[in-house]
Amino acid sequence: MLNFIIRRSLLALLTIWALSVMSFVIIQLPPGDYADQYVQELLQGGWASGGAGAIAEEMERNLRREYGLDQPLFVQYVKWAWRMVQGDFGQSLEFQKPVRDVVGERLLMTVILAGTTALFAWGLSIPIGIYSAVRHHRIEDYTVTFIGFVGLAVPDFLLALWLLWMSFKFFPGLGIGGLFSPEYIDAPWSVARVIDLMSHLWIAALVVGTAGTAALIRVMRANLLDELHKPYVVTARAKGVTEWKLLLKYPVRLALNPLVSTLGYLLPFLMSGSIIVSVVLDLPTEGPLLLRALLAEDLYISATIVLLLGTLTVIGTLMSDILLGLLDPRIRIS
Repeated sequence: MLNFIIRRSLLALLTIWALSVMSFVIIQLPPGDYADQYVQELLQGGWASGGAGAIAEEMERNLRREYGLDQPLFVQYVKWAWRMVQGDFGQSLEFQKPVRDVVGERLLMTVILAGTTALFAWGLSIPIGIYSAVRHHRIEDYTVTFIGFVGLAVPDFLLALWLLWMSFKFFPGLGIGGLFSPEYIDAPWSVARVIDLMSHLWIAALVVGTAGTAALIRVMRANLLDELHKPYVVTARAKGVTEWKLLLKYPVRLALNPLVSTLGYLLPFLMSGSIIVSVVLDLPTEGPLLLRALLAEDLYISATIVLLLGTLTVIGTLMSDILLGLLDPRIRIS
């Protein structure tokens, strides 16, 4: 098992390095850069009148020189990667602050929301999927299947808009939107602030995790149905093993394998959240920050967040590989 983990970890490190190159290059593929965007906004706002062209060109050259945008792409990447290894992710062009500070402000809230959503999705999907498979072709199974299809069909942002309308229409004091009440947004951490966060957190977790929970229920149900008809289940049942002991000891354990493999994409999705949902609910997560950075062509914030999401994908895949190796010894040998 140790050799299996070491091999997977080395492969993960190599993949993260490749992701750093790809994320830095992909962010620079669109034409123009932050200097073009910044000067264009100034001109559109009536910043200069006569002789604006010469002033704009001079300002663009100065901005590119100041932020190193006039250097070749390879040189920019090497400098960024070297600083990143030292914990310096560069200077945000949009916020005029270190990228580490800008991303770090939202990272804690993103982790809390992602963890809550993951607990919500997995805590509901596994027992409901088991129950639906056991009650196959009965009214309970049809009910769960119908609710699951509704959860998959309704877009997250539409559910968020519906909840906002319901709160404004019928529950004006409920305060759906954001993760804090106005008086706690910039307040220091305290017991009252944590309680206020918990009162808002469940709504965001419900909206972001609905589609994921519905999908995991379908996966768990289908996997377990495949296992329940295999010969080892029939043999164990014929030997008199109680139904729930038989179910939890063998079929459920094997049915979890494909479910665990979803960690590879579930973790980064929960970290970024649905960007549209985050914008609608005004959630202080990394998703809206990435959208703003892309619109402003803020190279270092965009590349850092894209690399962070890619790294989370690799970490999620590594975690799923290790868990699958623990669940099924055959995977460790392959």
